[in-house]
Amino acid sequence: MSTIAENIAKVGARIREAAQASQRNFADIGLLAVSKTKPADSIREAHAAGLRDFGENYLQEALEKQTALSDLPLIWHFIGPIQSNKTRPIAEHFDWVHSVDRLKIAQRLSDQRPAHLAPLNICLQVNVSGEDSKSGCSPEELPELARAVSTMPNLKLRGLMAIPEPTDDIAAQHAAFARLRQLRDDLGLQLDTLSMGMSHDLEAAIAEGATWVRIGTALFGARDYGPPSH
Repeated sequence: MSTIAENIAKVGARIREAAQASQRNFADIGLLAVSKTKPADSIREAHAAGLRDFGENYLQEALEKQTALSDLPLIWHFIGPIQSNKTRPIAEHFDWVHSVDRLKIAQRLSDQRPAHLAPLNICLQVNVSGEDSKSGCSPEELPELARAVSTMPNLKLRGLMAIPEPTDDIAAQHAAFARLRQLRDDLGLQLDTLSMGMSHDLEAAIAEGATWVRIGTALFGARDYGPPSH
């Protein structure tokens, strides 16, 4: 097995163990491979080892990889901050967007989603830790935003996403993820998705109900942050 395949197997085992520990169905937890800054060949290798969902942060880099990998049946997730001038290609080339935090962005994605494509799956990003540096709407802004997005014709509101402040404190990890789950449940919109948990805290996220864990480093190794390709 290749290194990527071995890593996928190890992460899969972690997800399965975490699911068992919290009495959840392993099949209800999706592994989203965060492939930003990684070459198309690494994605091809990961697909050969069984993955099909890939998350990208940088639009131009993602579009180049999509072209290079167009022979594969991949599902593409946009998980980075979204600028208004980037919404059209995101609406045209992705299956999921996890990082919607403003009404204007949601409206543009709906308006620009091609008619022949299925509605774009949307997660609203919430800043659960209140960090100034983090994207995401505030918990107070969430209900109004969720209600508006749930009525947009070319979007399908699936749930919420968060990137809590990194911490090694297991109790704090659980608290942040539990807060996102509670925010979703309080909306009363029958949403099925919680995009939360990364390489260092996926166990806590799964215990609190994650349906997508976004894993990069544990699959592909440390990222190479060369010149940004936005």
